[in-house]
Amino acid sequence: MKKQRCSWCGDDPLYVAYHDNEWGVPVKDDKTLFEFLLLETFQAGLSWITILRKRENFRQAFDDFDYYKIANYSEGKIAVLLQDAGIIRNKLKVRSAVTNAQHFIEIQKEFGSFSNYIWKFVDEKPINNNFKTPTDCLANTPLSDKISKDLKKRGFKFVGSTVVYAHMQATGMVNDHLRNCFRYDEITRL
Repeated sequence: MKKQRCSWCGDDPLYVAYHDNEWGVPVKDDKTLFEFLLLETFQAGLSWITILRKRENFRQAFDDFDYYKIANYSEGKIAVLLQDAGIIRNKLKVRSAVTNAQHFIEIQKEFGSFSNYIWKFVDEKPINNNFKTPTDCLANTPLSDKISKDLKKRGFKFVGSTVVYAHMQATGMVNDHLRNCFRYDEITRL
């Protein structure tokens, strides 16, 4: 019997694996939270499958998502990244990765970890939505508006409400698997 999944992942093996193993799983590890933040900011205006297909290229280009290294990238390193066909070569997004890494570290210093900061917005526990159809799903919420506003106030770039909500979905702050998806109950129990 075929497993019932959220329709957005279709049957692309990469998308299915991401859906089945990562999307919606609560993430408290700062390195992984930064990875998703970086990838989500590059995804702005593009499809997530485009980013997933380039994920390993991003991992190599951005020093395995080491935010300490990224925060200290030189103009020379930025120039190299802008020539790397394996990633999204958008100058503003590449520069935002550096800026965001710097502010990510500032948040760690203030809150002890980025995880402490971001998860406080949901009182440390995921929000389990109860969506039945794809049209029920949201692109942003008042909460993602609030987080976006706070991140921007702290100097982050490319963190609009839709990007923030996608980050919340990816890192399990919200469980947006459809009710009939086999992952909904699994994620709820995590």
